[in-house]
Amino acid sequence: MKKILLIALSLLLVAGTVDAQGNKTKSKGKKKDTPVIAGKQKIREVDYLTFDKFTTFSSKKTDLYYTPFDYSKLPELTKKPVPAWGEMQPVMNYLEKVSRATMTMCAIYAVNPDIEGKEHDRLADQGRKEALECLNALAAWMKKKEWRNKVQYKVAEVDYRYFKGANYYNEQSSDEVIHTGLLLYFGSKKKAIIAADTTSRTFTDIKFFPHDATIVESWNTMLDELSDYLKENDRKGVLLSGYTDNQGTDEYCMGLSRQRAVEVKKALQMRGIDANRIEVEALGTANPIGDNETYEGRIQNNRVSIKIQ
Repeated sequence: MKKILLIALSLLLVAGTVDAQGNKTKSKGKKKDTPVIAGKQKIREVDYLTFDKFTTFSSKKTDLYYTPFDYSKLPELTKKPVPAWGEMQPVMNYLEKVSRATMTMCAIYAVNPDIEGKEHDRLADQGRKEALECLNALAAWMKKKEWRNKVQYKVAEVDYRYFKGANYYNEQSSDEVIHTGLLLYFGSKKKAIIAADTTSRTFTDIKFFPHDATIVESWNTMLDELSDYLKENDRKGVLLSGYTDNQGTDEYCMGLSRQRAVEVKKALQMRGIDANRIEVEALGTANPIGDNETYEGRIQNNRVSIKIQ
């Protein structure tokens, strides 16, 4: 009898877990795969253009396809008996004719970079929901057509400035949410190309004398290192934030802080860094790191901070 009880208990442990009274409890299931690739991904147009786009059905030639197809059209297209897929046609040909392991389709959207703060977060939520609804419409259509391929659907937000690269200032969209396109890749893991880089180097603040926006010659070595780093990491950009001490009106301090950030931007441009990779902001007397009652403290506050992004 004791042996039978041990066998029964073993079976319960295999099927799940048991509490102190011997009652079976629910075992933890497999972690659910999230459809959202978290974070704002930094991708430029050139990154997509370097991928081989498949034009045949040979899986050996490529494992990724990008198309600038506007996925917001999917719900309307899938209502038609014979959808006109346009730029999406090679992808649909592949899905229809090739039976293979799991594929992942990622809808990529961006929030207009002129919109920040809570409104950006609201639009990002809207973009995620809309993208998933569009992909669900495609999934329902494929199921109705009895296509065999298993496709996982994901969405990711990209930084529009990085996606457009040098064309950003010439072709900036006025849309609040921008449908940049679709990525199709094989397997369920996300591609490294759509993962944000978190290994950025840090650089010290550039200090200025009070009431002055001149970059002292001693900072040239650090500026050389910064420009070399940006050249080696051409997917990265830099944010230059100008600050001042509290000597002067708010308008004066804001103007001086902007001038300082602009001077650093000019120094980087002279070293070969494209202007579209450099952002400047004027923060005036905000975020003091030194005591404005002392000269040494004011020197600390008269600065341009450098943030790689």
